[in-house]
Amino acid sequence: MSRIGRLHIDVPAGVNVAFKDSVVTVKGPKGELSRKIDDKKINVELNGNVLSVTRADDLKDTKAKHGLYRQLIANMVKGVVEPFTKTLIIVGVGYKASVAGNKLTMNIGFSHPVECTAPAGITLACPDATTVTVTGIDKELVGQTAANIRAKRPVEPYHNYGLHYSDEVLIHKEGKTAGK
Repeated sequence: MSRIGRLHIDVPAGVNVAFKDSVVTVKGPKGELSRKIDDKKINVELNGNVLSVTRADDLKDTKAKHGLYRQLIANMVKGVVEPFTKTLIIVGVGYKASVAGNKLTMNIGFSHPVECTAPAGITLACPDATTVTVTGIDKELVGQTAANIRAKRPVEPYHNYGLHYSDEVLIHKEGKTAGK
């Protein structure tokens, strides 16, 4: 059995989980999320406050979906209780960012400011001029939004200028040295 798929999901108080017509809906204090799953191969059962995901057969594709859907549902349950956050750091001379409403404006070394608009359900914030936080209840959407922002100016390896995640390990290359 799948190591991830066989784990049970504890549903906290105040969170409602419904499975109907191959759609899992999770409602909590921070919002509501829903996801369509393959109900012919994957089954979701709620017993009290414990949610379990089971599969119909042992085919390779079904095994893969078993662990995937279990983790996606677990992320939905966690997200409606406590939002997910990704933090981006901006490094560079004169590089800075600011947020106005749902629009992020960054000066990151181009001749023009770069603007990014947050999708519905995502909150952008700038605690200071060189830090951007992306927050939301959908883990997949938070990660994709942060990746889209990071792609505007990837880190270059010689000075580490650009945008990177706060927990990312950066590799700093040594530049050319004068030969003898």
